[in-house]
Amino acid sequence: MAKAGKLKLKTHRGANKRFKITATGKIVVKGAGVRHILTKKSSKLKRQSRKKIIVNLSDAKKVRRALPYAF
Repeated sequence: MAKAGKLKLKTHRGANKRFKITATGKIVVKGAGVRHILTKKSSKLKRQSRKKIIVNLSDAKKVRRALPYAF
């Protein structure tokens, strides 16, 4: 009989595609609002939205749960 062990956790595939982990352990995500309807938006807004955004600490806990093996 096989030895009983802990179950493996599944990675949330949607979260895996959206979030990246930095070398210091912070979680980054692409900014919202630069997919479509760009004619109304100012050049400054579009330029600043290209940057990656560090996820808030309260939301980072949820992301860490969705990505159990990323850390």
